[in-house]
Amino acid sequence: MQFKNPELLYALFLLLIPIIVHLFQLRKFQKESFTNVAFLKKVTLQTRKSSQIKKWLTLLTRMLLLACVIVAFAQPFTSKTNSLNTTPETVIYLDNSFSMQAKGDQGELLKRAVQELVENLNPDDQISLVTNTAVYKNTTLKSIQNDLLKLDYSANQLPYDAAILKSSKLFSKSPNMNRNLVFISDFQEQKKAFEAPNDSFYKIHAVQLKPVNTQNIAIDSLSISSTTASSTTLQVYLKATGKTNTSVPVSLFDGEKLLAKTTANLTEKAIVAFTLTEKSISNGRIVIDDIGLQFDNDLFFNINESAIINVLTIHEKTASNYLERLFASEEFELTSTSLNQLNYSAIEKQQLIVLNELEAIPSSLSNSLSTFMKQGGYVLVIPAANSQIETYNKLLGLYGIQSQAAITSEKRVTRINYAHPIYKNVFEKQESNFQYPKVNTYFPISATNSSVVLSFEDGKPFLLTQKQLAVFTAALNSDNSNFSEYDLIVPTFYNLARQSIQKPQLYYIIGAENKFDIPVNLEQDGVVSLANETVSMIPMQQYFNDKVTITTIDNPDIAGVYRIENKNSAIGNVSYNYNREESDLSYQDLSQLENVEVSDSVISIFETLKSDTKINALWKWFAIFALAFIIIEMLILKYFK
Repeated sequence: MQFKNPELLYALFLLLIPIIVHLFQLRKFQKESFTNVAFLKKVTLQTRKSSQIKKWLTLLTRMLLLACVIVAFAQPFTSKTNSLNTTPETVIYLDNSFSMQAKGDQGELLKRAVQELVENLNPDDQISLVTNTAVYKNTTLKSIQNDLLKLDYSANQLPYDAAILKSSKLFSKSPNMNRNLVFISDFQEQKKAFEAPNDSFYKIHAVQLKPVNTQNIAIDSLSISSTTASSTTLQVYLKATGKTNTSVPVSLFDGEKLLAKTTANLTEKAIVAFTLTEKSISNGRIVIDDIGLQFDNDLFFNINESAIINVLTIHEKTASNYLERLFASEEFELTSTSLNQLNYSAIEKQQLIVLNELEAIPSSLSNSLSTFMKQGGYVLVIPAANSQIETYNKLLGLYGIQSQAAITSEKRVTRINYAHPIYKNVFEKQESNFQYPKVNTYFPISATNSSVVLSFEDGKPFLLTQKQLAVFTAALNSDNSNFSEYDLIVPTFYNLARQSIQKPQLYYIIGAENKFDIPVNLEQDGVVSLANETVSMIPMQQYFNDKVTITTIDNPDIAGVYRIENKNSAIGNVSYNYNREESDLSYQDLSQLENVEVSDSVISIFETLKSDTKINALWKWFAIFALAFIIIEMLILKYFK
């Protein structure tokens, strides 16, 4: 029990007054003489005995009366917390990630949580509220109610520690505050589990909302498994969580046009293949019919027509036939020139420049290539067996690469870096037994921060890449190497050329850093925009001579196919999809957590908070007791003989 005016309790010392009055009789009696006092003695003894009982009862009732009056004025109350001297402060974190689409007993978890917040919060109480996409600091329910009711799902799922940190920053620094963080989520399993910090600054109340059904089927990913001159084969990867052993229809659309439909039978995973005759799909969409989470029932993609890559090879006297064969497809526009006939103005129009076994690199060419690479161009260096290495090092040194004098010794190319982007989706498995290419003369290379693609048996690099530069360490002519006779040369040179321009992929993931190139010539102050039927935006972009490099992270934030526009004219498409991490409906067990009060209902947690801060006033009871003791005293004085 606590008191609003505890200083009034000092008045309890006044209880000594009636004790003193009753213990010390101050009245004086007059003596009278009687001849026979035997009868009076008997009457006196009986009267004195009953009088003493009456006096003690009167004393007790008056003391209790006075005590009740004093305590009533001190205003006693009970509370689970020190509510009198503290001000309640509540911060609410509401998880609006896609996993909250799951249905509970009364509908979707997020929608029900919002409804219970609206029903249980006082419209005028000051609160702070945090979602994955918004922050409302020191506001009231009345001010944000419409925003809450319109709250949509977000692809931006905050890690639990980030959500706690973001929410805790909204607490004030004022003293004497009773701080409570209400964390409302389904507590889906993440890489880092939910843990409450051992912080006495605030108390965490976790509300874990649980779905009634944890079964979900999702379109996990999409890839091109094979491409021929007449067809393209797509593979759709499906995954399921929960006790699932069922079939699900899978449809392939281009816009509103249905291209193909099939059925997938799956337990945990399944792969569905579609073979297309179309060379390009501008508004592709894979659709499944599943009653679980809805955000992962669609996957958007597009296959753009291949942009032509301009390749310039610069040779000493004669061109290499193998290069002409490698770049003979329609994807490449090959220009071959000797060093003496080089038109320097043509350099800026290229995406890839191949220095094919030059004896020396002139300073003018080195300077032009340096500018070319800074503008996003790609350079492939193939040295000659008799190269003047000091002229090469001027160019290579721009990326921390230095070549040493040639060594004549037969070396076999035995190691392949299968993880390098050049060989992505090239090999189905790592080859252990194959005929190794060899070289007779090579240039040892020292490099920092470079990525080795192919290496000799002693680990020294044969081909390495560093940003916009790729370098072979040996001449590839037939007198020095048989590398051009091996199939490995085809994906190596093809993907080196493809790397010179980052074409849009099938799709990108919202929230990740995505980069791709758009071959376009912009006017001064021109920009490229992304647009669909409902939104248009200007992404972060960098313009080079003949292309624009676009970078996106959080925007677009809605899955779909977006047009790439230049002056409101579509020049291509790009697709974005939500991350599929939330498709797995596995949840964390909070029962063993420390420093957390766990509940399964928004209603119950706010009832607990109200109970903890509620002040139960007791002064009325003491006033009633005082009145009762007055009545008791009156009855004693009147009827007690």
